[in-house]
Amino acid sequence: MTSDPLSARPDIDPALFREVAGRFATGVAIVTTVVDGEDHAMTVNAFTSVSLEPLLVLFCAEKVARFHDVVLDTGRWAVSILPDDMRDASEWFATRGRALDGQLQGWPHTRGPATGAATFTGAIATLECRTHAVHDGGDHSIVVGEVLALETPAPHAAPLIYYKGEYRSL
Repeated sequence: MTSDPLSARPDIDPALFREVAGRFATGVAIVTTVVDGEDHAMTVNAFTSVSLEPLLVLFCAEKVARFHDVVLDTGRWAVSILPDDMRDASEWFATRGRALDGQLQGWPHTRGPATGAATFTGAIATLECRTHAVHDGGDHSIVVGEVLALETPAPHAAPLIYYKGEYRSL
């Protein structure tokens, strides 16, 4: 029996993989959705543009996160790309098990006209999306969205960056 060289490698240390992947600097964003008037939000750094025709972006959601099923069920969501002065927001919305009730209190936001999802007023840029496709990505789902609306609330702010397991700024 010949082993498949492309199959998962048990000899690769997951901690080393995490360290290597962390060498790719990323921006930080918060993805939001709303269901029956209740806001849901999650910090992500796996976010990118995909296509200009049609306009598509993607983010990755961990399958065990409570946000995962909610955002897949709603099919509409917003992305707020964070400036470097919103590190506290990034940390808060990355906190597992935080109370959902009132979780956006204290964070200035508006409702996106296309989705009704919260967008942060201090964000460098915001996008509102409708789910276009969902792909399996191991322990994450790759959620591809069609862009419905765009804004640049704070276009000159410096971005919040995540690199080697730490927050950085330019």
